[in-house]
Amino acid sequence: MKTSLLSERAQNALPSPTLGITARIKALQAQGVNVIGFGAGEPDFDTPEHVKAAAIRSLQSGFTKYTPSSGIEALKDAIIAKLERDQGLRYRRSQIIVSCGAKHSIYNLLQAVLNPGDEVIIPRPYWVSYPEQVKLAGGVPIFADAPEENGFQVTAAAIEAAITPRTRLVILNSPSNPTGAMISAEELARIATLVARRNLLVLSDEIYEHLTYGVAHVSIASFGEEIKQRTLVVNGFSKAYSMTGWRLGYLAGDEKIVAAMGRIQDQSTSNPVSFAQVGAVEALNGDQTCVEEMRAAFQERRDVIMARLNAMPGISCLRPDGAFYVFPNVSGLLSSRIPDGDVLAECLLTEAYIGVVPGSGFGAPRHIRLSYATSIKAIQEGMDRLQKAAERLVNER
Repeated sequence: MKTSLLSERAQNALPSPTLGITARIKALQAQGVNVIGFGAGEPDFDTPEHVKAAAIRSLQSGFTKYTPSSGIEALKDAIIAKLERDQGLRYRRSQIIVSCGAKHSIYNLLQAVLNPGDEVIIPRPYWVSYPEQVKLAGGVPIFADAPEENGFQVTAAAIEAAITPRTRLVILNSPSNPTGAMISAEELARIATLVARRNLLVLSDEIYEHLTYGVAHVSIASFGEEIKQRTLVVNGFSKAYSMTGWRLGYLAGDEKIVAAMGRIQDQSTSNPVSFAQVGAVEALNGDQTCVEEMRAAFQERRDVIMARLNAMPGISCLRPDGAFYVFPNVSGLLSSRIPDGDVLAECLLTEAYIGVVPGSGFGAPRHIRLSYATSIKAIQEGMDRLQKAAERLVNER
């Protein structure tokens, strides 16, 4: 007789460290503690007014009923137009599915294509949810290192070294969470050739595509029809349009895979929120000035936090080309009392009132992740606290 109330799947699923630290920061702030939070991967800007206005009009007009499970046609058409406009990629409605966030799109994809024991290659450092979602689908995460000395950029050679007869899928995330690194067009071309030669699929998570700084985003799906047929492009509205709470994402790719994802969605969440989808149509089709304004603000913040971090003892940090994260190496702060980034993050939260995410959740225990999706004032104050903490920890070694 089974003694546990929980399935093995549920018992093996790890909690998200990013959501965990964010919850702790908010709890301390609610108690009146002045914590400077660098945890959440969430823009601090409001959703653009024209996007909110479109959703409000839709809500007021009574557009509050079920929609097709995979999204309304107007939103699919807007996504199709966006993909062709931005990346030269052409899709049909039957190749598009709208889900409850890009994370949901990824979850449904993995459920649709993985059988028990199938292996998925994930560059390391990685977004915390990739290996957990692979495991939830019965797959096996296999890591291909994207080392700091290579700018956190994964190579085709590293991916090929990780391929086995059980490999089914490769996950790419460029710009990357947590490092902000971008895979060069030349390396993407080599990866595309490898994927086609080894008969694999690619999940290309492009959620940060509009948040780049001097380096153009390139989708691996744009390197010809063969790789496009093997690529599942995932994107959403949370980062570029500051619509995190709207929970809307989408995937474009093979028609049969999209149909299978649709059946899974039919039996789980059904449709994304009706009036939120109308707001998303406006986000894609409307004025894009807001996107550039947010991107420029993030670039300014990146430059400020980078200058401060690299002036601190015991810390070194590569400059990210995209997203809104820095991923400093904190090896110079570690000691017998502070052996890794997990203990360091706890120390910074409880002793310096700075909220950061330990790197272990991203596969890099000697690093921490800081989100600069916060004000310049908060960044400067947080860096003042981190400077003092770093000086103290270096002296303790």
